[in-house]
Amino acid sequence: MITVRWWSDAVATRTQGAPMVAALVALLAVAATAVPAQQASAVDAAPVAAAGTVLGASPELPPPPEDEDVPPPEPSTPEQDTASEQLIERYAPVVRVREQLEPCRDGEPYLPVSVDVVMDNDGVALRGPWTSNDLVEIAPGADRIETGLLEYHLDFPGDALDPGCGYEQWSRQISEGTAPTVYGRVVTDPARPGHVAVQYWFFYVYNDFNNLHEGDWEMIQLIIDAPDAVEALDVEPTSVGYSQHASAERALWGDDKLEIVDGTHPVVYPAEGSHANFFGDALYLGASSAAGVGCDDTNGPHTELGDLRTEAVPTDTDDYLAGYPWLGFDGRWGERQEAFYNGPTGPNMKYQWTAPIRWSETSWRDSSATVPLGSSLGPSATGAFCGVVEAGSNLLLQLIRNPAAVLLLLAGAVLAIVVIATRTTWTPSDPYPVAQRRSWGRILGASRRMYGRHPLLFTGIGLVYVPVMLLAAGLQWVLVEAGELTSLVDTDGDQNAATVFVVVLLGGAISLLAYFCVVAAVAQALHDLDAGRPVTVLSAYGEVRRHLRPLALVAARLVVVCWALLIFVFTAPLALIYAVRNGFAVQAVMMEDRSTGDAIRRSRDVVRGHWWRTTAVAALVVGLGAITGPLVGVVLLLVSDGSFDVINLITALVYVVAIPFVAIVLGYLYLDLRVRAGSPEPGEARPDVPAGAWP
Repeated sequence: MITVRWWSDAVATRTQGAPMVAALVALLAVAATAVPAQQASAVDAAPVAAAGTVLGASPELPPPPEDEDVPPPEPSTPEQDTASEQLIERYAPVVRVREQLEPCRDGEPYLPVSVDVVMDNDGVALRGPWTSNDLVEIAPGADRIETGLLEYHLDFPGDALDPGCGYEQWSRQISEGTAPTVYGRVVTDPARPGHVAVQYWFFYVYNDFNNLHEGDWEMIQLIIDAPDAVEALDVEPTSVGYSQHASAERALWGDDKLEIVDGTHPVVYPAEGSHANFFGDALYLGASSAAGVGCDDTNGPHTELGDLRTEAVPTDTDDYLAGYPWLGFDGRWGERQEAFYNGPTGPNMKYQWTAPIRWSETSWRDSSATVPLGSSLGPSATGAFCGVVEAGSNLLLQLIRNPAAVLLLLAGAVLAIVVIATRTTWTPSDPYPVAQRRSWGRILGASRRMYGRHPLLFTGIGLVYVPVMLLAAGLQWVLVEAGELTSLVDTDGDQNAATVFVVVLLGGAISLLAYFCVVAAVAQALHDLDAGRPVTVLSAYGEVRRHLRPLALVAARLVVVCWALLIFVFTAPLALIYAVRNGFAVQAVMMEDRSTGDAIRRSRDVVRGHWWRTTAVAALVVGLGAITGPLVGVVLLLVSDGSFDVINLITALVYVVAIPFVAIVLGYLYLDLRVRAGSPEPGEARPDVPAGAWP
């Protein structure tokens, strides 16, 4: 049920006293400025900010261009007020939030609430603009903040940068017994006559996104081509815009992406935590200040707010201030913090409050980008973007909270890298002979020079990754669109758990297949180059084909055992130990023509006594190889306007170049270990290993 509340009595309260009020406030401001700053109290100073707000221009309401002569808005009539009420009720949105089964768990914990729940609330403080702790009043009421108070803050209980579950519990407590609320308002734009905007404003007590902050205002807006509210009743909307961070997304009325209930009620999907409004359920990617930097999640299952209450806010300033005095507050609806962690300003401070059509012309875009379910050409930039941005946000948050500790930690990390780099030898780095003992610095140098001498050979070996991953993408599409997963996608969207598990499992398996093929081909190329034999991409993969059976068995054994050990947290370290001890079986198969079991034993033999060194070098190069492509893509997402498909393709090509280098390093590392182990032949006794060298 949609309940509409209309302040009809507000019309009767219109007076001619507004200029007198402004004059009195200005007089108080002049008097206050005569008081020495050190003697003025917080309460005494409040009218100063109020006067500046009433008499000056609001900083978030940019003036129209100089060449645009904007007439003042015409006063609303009782007939238009009644029509506005009908429009607000007719187009009231249907809101579907992510379902939360348990408090303080996954899902959307915050619902749009009535502003009344934070007014006259003992947990809320009004603070001044002078320092971070200038307390003006406890439990301020709507009448107290309607005078403007520019740069004042409403401070809610809790730490905005370390929310825990406190804000969620407080939101539930203060809203208990009340219905979720949205504020509707009909307004025209004097600079764009002939259009009517129907707006719906949502207030949340907390924004749990990358830019954590108390208070959150979001909105949607419908545009109707009509001169006023009365005539707007006879026509349909032409478009609708959903606010998303610093901009909005547009849909034409009747677009496929716009879901409409009962012919007039648009469906809104607020993203979990950020409350940015979207037209559907998906994982959305934002890579700009306008679209937000991060990933907005609206995936199901959902809870529909069936008891959503819509309150109709009058159009004219005097009328809405009479019914909703808090709309005169020019301060911030949340705790004072640095930069984008600061509390937001309210609806009356937004450009669209008085210039809704101009706002739609300058801030609306036609679409939002979604994060693809699968990847077509290796690890994608879009797939890595969410995690990278979240990690960066957490680091920035810690830097703001504990700058000394974070800077000290970063300095320590840099110092550790410098110390490690200076404790190895980097020269000579001649790549030949391939099989010789080298420090890890010389291994990296020799690998770089080997790649530089034969770039076409190794890049050609890496290009096999492209058709293999295209095959993966094709199989994923068949499963999702034409196979047994279609019903799951149709029911819960393409991000439901079952679909994600199957698609990721398939993509991961085929990615590992491509990885093992490249590592094996590079090992063969190094072996042939060291022996002075001619080698080509085809000859290297010809040898891979000849050794396909032992390679497949080695790969299957490594993957199955490691995945089994990774199921439980306490066995995860064993997966790392197993992978390093047995991971060089691929090189043993290709370089020494060994069988499956013999190759695995060979890998264990050469690693024994050098596990820590081997793990460090392998982790360094494999880790850098795995993240290079996605990181390049993330940078491109942030600094360019290229399409996601193109950026993902660039990411894949970077990966194609990087993986052969990783394989070269692993090949050199294996041969180094073999020399250190005395290079025993099959059946030959291995030199003694010092005690304590396990694993």
